[in-house]
Amino acid sequence: MATIKDVAKLAGVAVSTASYALNQSSKVAPQTARKVIDAARVLNYQKNGIARDLKRNKTDTILLILHNLAGPFYSELVRGVQDTLQSLNYGLIACSSMGGRDSTASRFLAERRADGAIILASNLGDQEIERAARKDFPIVVLDRLILNHDSIMSVVVDNKSGGYEAAKHLIDRGHRDIAYLSGPLDSRDNLQRRKGFEQAMQEAAIPIRPKWLLKGEFTRQGGYLATKMLILQGDLPSAIFAGNDEMAIGAMNALKDAGIKVPRQISVIGFDDIEMSRYTTPQLTTVSQANYEVGSLSAHLIYRSIKEEIAKKDYIMPTELIIRDSSRELMKEVRGQREQV
Repeated sequence: MATIKDVAKLAGVAVSTASYALNQSSKVAPQTARKVIDAARVLNYQKNGIARDLKRNKTDTILLILHNLAGPFYSELVRGVQDTLQSLNYGLIACSSMGGRDSTASRFLAERRADGAIILASNLGDQEIERAARKDFPIVVLDRLILNHDSIMSVVVDNKSGGYEAAKHLIDRGHRDIAYLSGPLDSRDNLQRRKGFEQAMQEAAIPIRPKWLLKGEFTRQGGYLATKMLILQGDLPSAIFAGNDEMAIGAMNALKDAGIKVPRQISVIGFDDIEMSRYTTPQLTTVSQANYEVGSLSAHLIYRSIKEEIAKKDYIMPTELIIRDSSRELMKEVRGQREQV
């Protein structure tokens, strides 16, 4: 492991200067501090004593890093992790990655302040995660694949299949004019769900209309505003597939405010099957991705990899279409009118 002397040597400064720079002291000029920090990154230097000690004591605690601790999407996932770890007599530290490299999560990860980590945070880069992972600090990543690293495992949901089934559900019920509300463009979940949507549309020889592809950022407000835009365009689709339930609920609220009835005038389908989807009016048709089971599996994998070598590194979780009341078959007379346009 690199020492502060190694960092000082690479940066061409005294050890005391390197120490001041790494502790963000004002005694060091910004240009010099940058040289020291760059050297520390090159050497993968960790200033925390616990992180430097290969024979450090076990904490019986797992670190859970989420992009955002708020919101219903994460609650079932956290519960799955917590219940499983509790049954194994392990503790849990949960923190948000908001702030990127300056966040508490990023610091805890770099300093390995637990026995392992479960990560669902797109703003933490692969290299940052790879630097932290090692045999006595295994990591499970969700929503991404990091290949060829012995201490990193991946649990991903089959989002493409789920997106395909959601779109096919609408197509099989006569819908040809279908809008897609997208999440963040850097989200693997969103990318895979959209690919599934596009595959189903292409197989049915249905053109994808650019004006019906809108971004909602995976938030209720985003779904509301995107649907308001659809309404203002004056040419509504017969169905909306939202990339997650939060956006779908926002979309239904916008339609309700505009006096447009769901599903009589327009069908809506979401993705995630959050608890709220069962209590909307009408109840939301959606795709379930079993967040509790994803969390539970991740916790089991971390525990097992602490105790023994695990050969299998990548796990794919299936999805399930949950048909409720917000989607319906397009009435034949309406279908005929749309096909003539």
